[in-house]
Amino acid sequence: MAEQRYGAYRGGPDPLAPPLDLSEALEALAADVMEGYSPEQALREHLRRGGRGRPGLDELAGRVQRRRREILERSRLGGTLDEVRHLLEKAVLAERGQLARDTEMDATDRTLREMQIENLPSSPAAAVSELAGYDWASADARAHYEQIRDLLGREMLDARFAGMKQALENATAQDRAAVTDMLRDLGDLLEKHARGEDTPEDFDRFLQRHGDAFPEQPRDIDELIDVLARRSAAAQRMLRSMTPQQREELMALSAQAFGSPELLAQLDRLDASLQALRPGEDWSGSEDFSGQEGLGLGDGTSALADLAELDRLAEQLSQSYDGSSLSDLDVEALARQLGDRAAVDARTLARLEQALRESDLLRRGADGSLRLSPAALRRLGRTLLRDASRRLSDRSGRRDAHRAGAAGEQSGATRPWQFGDTEPWDVGRTLTSAITRTAAAGGDPAAGVRLEVADVEVRETEARTQAAVALLLDTSYSMAAEGRWVPMKRTALALHHLIATRFRGDRLQPIGFGRYARQMDIEELTALPAEYEQGTNLHHALLLALQFFRRHPGLDPVLLVVTDGEPTAHLLPGGEPLFTYPPLPETLEATVAELDRAGRIGAQVTFFRLGEDPGLARFLAAMARRVGGTVVAPDPEDLGAAVVGEFLRSGHPDAADD
Repeated sequence: MAEQRYGAYRGGPDPLAPPLDLSEALEALAADVMEGYSPEQALREHLRRGGRGRPGLDELAGRVQRRRREILERSRLGGTLDEVRHLLEKAVLAERGQLARDTEMDATDRTLREMQIENLPSSPAAAVSELAGYDWASADARAHYEQIRDLLGREMLDARFAGMKQALENATAQDRAAVTDMLRDLGDLLEKHARGEDTPEDFDRFLQRHGDAFPEQPRDIDELIDVLARRSAAAQRMLRSMTPQQREELMALSAQAFGSPELLAQLDRLDASLQALRPGEDWSGSEDFSGQEGLGLGDGTSALADLAELDRLAEQLSQSYDGSSLSDLDVEALARQLGDRAAVDARTLARLEQALRESDLLRRGADGSLRLSPAALRRLGRTLLRDASRRLSDRSGRRDAHRAGAAGEQSGATRPWQFGDTEPWDVGRTLTSAITRTAAAGGDPAAGVRLEVADVEVRETEARTQAAVALLLDTSYSMAAEGRWVPMKRTALALHHLIATRFRGDRLQPIGFGRYARQMDIEELTALPAEYEQGTNLHHALLLALQFFRRHPGLDPVLLVVTDGEPTAHLLPGGEPLFTYPPLPETLEATVAELDRAGRIGAQVTFFRLGEDPGLARFLAAMARRVGGTVVAPDPEDLGAAVVGEFLRSGHPDAADD
């Protein structure tokens, strides 16, 4: 039998990986939105942070920086000079040995040769230049010296055309002539393109003749120029990264390349054309290499090209420019620099971004900005209500607040049974669910069906009473400064979801009050950023609450007030707010007068006091006594459970009890 091997899938994203978890992303986005981020900013932050078991953009950017640092700390420039010195030493050593062994050579000639060999300049470039006309006695020495010229030519070409150093190893004179012809034709093509006189046919003919020199297989001349310009600019940056002495040595040695000055002239012509055609490339930068591994011209240029590619990836991963999107990310470059796993992670983040933007969780507002959709708010509200109900159950022994009413008339709607429900079953819907499930699984309903818990549906009932709930939320700066801003929003969203799904006959109106008060819908409140606004205008908020109650005369008024400070502002007759601290007697009188009106229409009032301010505690206790209300002092994290519990107790007492 053939041996089977199993391992990690390497062809791209794992086809067996679970689908993207949008619920986790939604929770993260919603948490940031409640902190004051816009949905667009929240989406960016989630993509930066990543999720459970999934790296984000910040982690990928960190890998990019570590890879960059690794290149600089591992390598140093000057490898070509090191190799030239090594070949020069081998040539001189071989020549000395040959002169010592050759007994038939004229003594004067030997002496002159030895003197020239022994007194070579310390500069490798000067030594190579001085030996250009030397008549080598040793064939090995001559071969080593020719290797220097060959090495310089191959390195200079490799600095502009990746892979040339290996391709031209042991090149013949015919091979070198072909390279010179390619450079000449390339220079002509680029200059013709700069004048706007080239045609696609010119490019095709060039590739037909010299395509082997371009493994990148460019599709048109612009792509060819892009490839060459990036490499040429990297070569310029590499030279600038060298010490002045190294740079002078290489420039002096370059004339010895292949033993012909024409190569250098053609390369200079190529660099000038590319710089004119692509001035946006970095032609003047430099890097600080500090390692021990010597890099030649070609390898050094590749290292500088890698550094430039890493810089582009860092910018793409930052997503900090206008119109940025993960579709901009060069995934192939990321795979080259960080490996296939990083490319898979980046594609996953791009898929997540696209899925969120195309899902029903985010939508575009009239101004083009992203917003949490009603579907997203419902999902988030369900989660927050579940959390509030769990805290309520743990704290007071009450069960999960999931009933739509108790002992009232049936609404005609049904819903799946949940643990603790006492509503009657809808037998028809329950049997239909069981039959449908049995048939979908391939069974025969005629042979009988077996009920499962998931099949059971119950009939919803209307509560005996319906309420108009005014939720007054302190939006002054102290709420944000003391860490109460997000719990306040979570509370409003949980209560909104409870009323929207369980008490559909009720009406909820969130009212925020800082220096002014204003009515808000739940979407506006969820996205409300924290602002530095002095003033706690409970007077204005009570005015708006009374207007809300008057619009719903047939509903029982319920007033829930969440605050962490005494009233410090009230409305003047002209509609302008007056803020003072400590509070003026006029502010307190105006606030109490509106509260008394709420009491006279029978509003059930509950104050939720946040913080330990003794003055606030005394004031709210006095306010509650005036209207027969209640004061609750929960921790911020228990605020949602407290508000939901008091709503059930005051607005729907039957639904709050077991």
